[in-house]
Parts: sequence; structure tokens; C-alpha cells
Amino acid sequence: MKTQASRRGDSLCIYLSGELDEHSAPTARAEADAIIDENTGCSRAVFNLAGVKFMDSTGIGFLIGRYKKLQKYGMGMYLENPNTDADKILSLSGVYSLIPKI
Repeated sequence: MKTQASRRGDSLCIYLSGELDEHSAPTARAEADAIIDENTGCSRAVFNLAGVKFMDSTGIGFLIGRYKKLQKYGMGMYLENPNTDADKILSLSGVYSLIPKI
């Protein structure tokens, strides 16, 4: 799992690529949390999932955990560009009711 970030105006954009599973989630969590902590002045965070090739329930837990962290900072969270398989998992799990897809 590779984690990169950039800012677009008032938005923090976090790009994930690779597999988001039990083996990669701890590293991705630490990297994403550090990025969030360094950018608390943003109003929202957008997680771009275009590069995520595989995601299981650990990936859903990762996203919900980042959602809770961002809520503490008063930042909104959004998801963009999930592949077809990830989109199906996120839809079926109900994640989009918490974290909208844009």
C-alpha cells in the first residue's frame, strides 16, 4: 500500500494505491493519520481509491477509523474513484451512508 497526499485549496487529497488488507492497513493507517495531523486546517479530506487493487473488511475498518479521526478535527471525509469491486464492497457495507462518494 502506498499513501500520498496533496492539497487542493481547502481540501486534503489522500491517494491510496495497492492492496488495502490486514497486512497493509497498519502502515496505511499510520501514514494517513500523520498526513491528517499535519493538515488539520483543511475543511475536508478526499480519499482517492483509484489505485486500490483489492480491499477487504480491514479496508472498510481503515476508512471508518479515518472518518472518526477526521470528525474529531471537524473535517468532512469523502471517497472518490473506487474501482468496481471496491465500489461494490463499499455500497454493500453501507460505508457511503457515512462517507459519501464524490
